[in-house]
Amino acid sequence: MTDVNFPDYRGALEYYCLGCNQVFSINKLHYTCPRCSGVFLLTDRSFDSLKQTPGRKWREILDARAASKNLALRGIFRFYELIAPVVEKQDIIYLGEGNTPIIPASKHLEAQTGQKLAFKNDGQNPSASFKDRGMACAFSYLKKLVRENGWDQVLTICASTGDTSASAALYGAYVGEPVKTVVILPMGKVTTQQLSQPLGSGARVIELPGVFDDCMRVVEYLADNFRVALLNSKNAWRILGQESYAFEIAQWYDWDLQGKAVFVPIGNAGNITAIMAGFLKMYELEIITALPRIFGVQSSHADPVFKYYSQDRQDRKYNPVQVQASVAQAAMIGNPVSFPRVQALAQKYEKIEGDGSFHVIQVEEQAIVEGMLLANQNGHIACTQGGECLAGMLKARESGLLNREETAILDATAHALKFSDFQDKYFSNSFSPEYEITPRQEYINLPVEVMSLEDKNRLSQEEFTKAAVKEIAGLLGLSS
Repeated sequence: MTDVNFPDYRGALEYYCLGCNQVFSINKLHYTCPRCSGVFLLTDRSFDSLKQTPGRKWREILDARAASKNLALRGIFRFYELIAPVVEKQDIIYLGEGNTPIIPASKHLEAQTGQKLAFKNDGQNPSASFKDRGMACAFSYLKKLVRENGWDQVLTICASTGDTSASAALYGAYVGEPVKTVVILPMGKVTTQQLSQPLGSGARVIELPGVFDDCMRVVEYLADNFRVALLNSKNAWRILGQESYAFEIAQWYDWDLQGKAVFVPIGNAGNITAIMAGFLKMYELEIITALPRIFGVQSSHADPVFKYYSQDRQDRKYNPVQVQASVAQAAMIGNPVSFPRVQALAQKYEKIEGDGSFHVIQVEEQAIVEGMLLANQNGHIACTQGGECLAGMLKARESGLLNREETAILDATAHALKFSDFQDKYFSNSFSPEYEITPRQEYINLPVEVMSLEDKNRLSQEEFTKAAVKEIAGLLGLSS
């Protein structure tokens, strides 16, 4: 394997407010603009100097780093100059995040959907979700601040429907003192598997009645009035780390994104923001010469971004919505924090590639859970958000928005095992009415019991083996 040196380039990053266009120093933790409460993007005043390196050379540099043993460049920071070129090597946290595989659909799934597609399995990150990309960046920046300011106590906090809390708790535990982690979850709205993660990492877990939006308001108030480090996607450093998803897609396809369509679930809208920002950076540096089309997907139970973009362009008005229960838990957000970022970046995107380069699709809950089951019963490990993307792809096809010649890349944001509770509810037909899901027999898969314990106890070991074999052979239609 090749090893490479840590980059010399250091950027001049600053917080840029999308509300009032003011800029602020990164020497202080900011989440929203102190003047207008708008959300930030992090911009690099020195970015234009990177254009002195030709796109071809950038591709060579980044491909060489992909083979490096240098741990600081093994994860998301192999794209150092494009992410957070202000942290030093000693600040960088690497837990194996990033570089998740893009798996082409099995032939069976491709045949059933009639579309060339692939899943990017971000559930193969350390905490089993895409949130690790953002946390690696946010905690690396936090380490820089702790080192430079000599802080002896830092309390990190986040609201979550599961994945954010798992990731924050994992990275906080790895960093250790002086960092302590608190997560606030909506009571009864997080799967058993996801709840076990922050508890297992030793975080302080607090449950509140309500939904994610209620928890988020509490966390925002705490961040505004106390010295705590907020780790939700309102934190612009999180967005920077998640841009690595776009860089990895481009690198996997040898920097050629012509004819590609990327499907991304929209929850708090941070991930779709990061992905668009990442593609736009590469385009500006001529690392890529074409932008892939972007399809955001929302559940009909939480669809404010879809509702906005479904209006006539000149009459668009954004309104938060009241959410209903969703199997795509990260989608249960009625007022996405990053919506202004989506607006700004979608505008840039369409300015380059024109109308049709950015869409938002709405799908039903039934389609989401069955999208997950369809994918996984054809050899994938998609979460409900991955199912949401598959449902969105099928809807885009039906609506004539996606061409058969395009390759659809679907974002499976977490590992399927995190959502086994919803699979069980589908198989056992135990969803509460608010989900609006009626299981269909072709997707149900339940264990079959062969013989009883009483039968086993009354037979000798040899008799039991023969009796079990006879029943199983009959069940499977085997003949000797």
